Amino acid sequence: MDYVLNLFLLVLGFALLIKGADLFVDGSSSVAKLLKIPAVIIGLTIVSIGTSLPEAAVSISASLKGSYDLSIANVVGSNIFNLLSVVGVSAFICPFVVDRVIMKRDFPISILAAAILAVMLIDNTLSRIEAAILFVLFIAYILLLVRSALKNRIQQSSDEYKTLSPLKSILFIILGGAGIILGGTLTVDSATFFATSLGMSELLVGLTIVAVGTSLPELVTSVVAAKKGESEIALGNVVGSNIFNIFFILGMSGIVHPLTCDPGALIDTVILIAVSTLMFFIYKAKNKVSRSVGLLGVVIYIIYVVYIILRAYNMLSF
Repeated sequence: MDYVLNLFLLVLGFALLIKGADLFVDGSSSVAKLLKIPAVIIGLTIVSIGTSLPEAAVSISASLKGSYDLSIANVVGSNIFNLLSVVGVSAFICPFVVDRVIMKRDFPISILAAAILAVMLIDNTLSRIEAAILFVLFIAYILLLVRSALKNRIQQSSDEYKTLSPLKSILFIILGGAGIILGGTLTVDSATFFATSLGMSELLVGLTIVAVGTSLPELVTSVVAAKKGESEIALGNVVGSNIFNIFFILGMSGIVHPLTCDPGALIDTVILIAVSTLMFFIYKAKNKVSRSVGLLGVVIYIIYVVYIILRAYNMLSF
């Protein structure tokens, strides 16, 4: 009975995270538009961060509850899933051309972010000072995006982000925030229950179940964008979220409380660097993400999941 209840609470937590993030983004975007903030800046900041709010809620909640492995694994697992499966599924549904700006600026930054995290995790801890450095890098990246947006003055439709009434905007922000907080709490509690009762490590649960669940907003956003032919969103959403996940989420989580982790977290971060670098050169060489490349990403992700499961249960001899 406890398993059924916690499974229900886990699904409910994911649903609240996704819907909460959706309401929060709509409300925040509307307020920004009412304040005459350019649409392009709304898209590069509020909307991009919005798809990472589920990961933020889970990781920060996990940090507060002392589930530090879950906090780090959620971010690293989500980033690997985003890069391999989200982009892969999107490309398999509808192949798309890669955006040159993303490949020149954002993708290298995402690889650098993973490399910085790997160096910080060598001692299996993320101190408050290291977390503060990540958060400062997050602020620097946001300023870089805003500066680039203002410099290039990208023309976008004024109807791209819907405007709500001031009262409705505030209500959406409050309801969205409540949904994110409650959803994050339910997800962490349920995931911890399964990890404990089934003999699974928090690292494994965070890298698989929680990582996939909190990455659903990125999956939906990228698939829809790919179908509409908006390649800069299909790939940019994933790359941007991966940067935010490391700089903002782990920065905030580590500031709340220093994080300690299983040695496997460093291995997974190195894997993230490896697959990020591999995909970067494949995308750059082909200048597009074809169905075959998308399928390759999904296959690599499946191999990775098999690997971490075997590793978790000590079934690997190397």
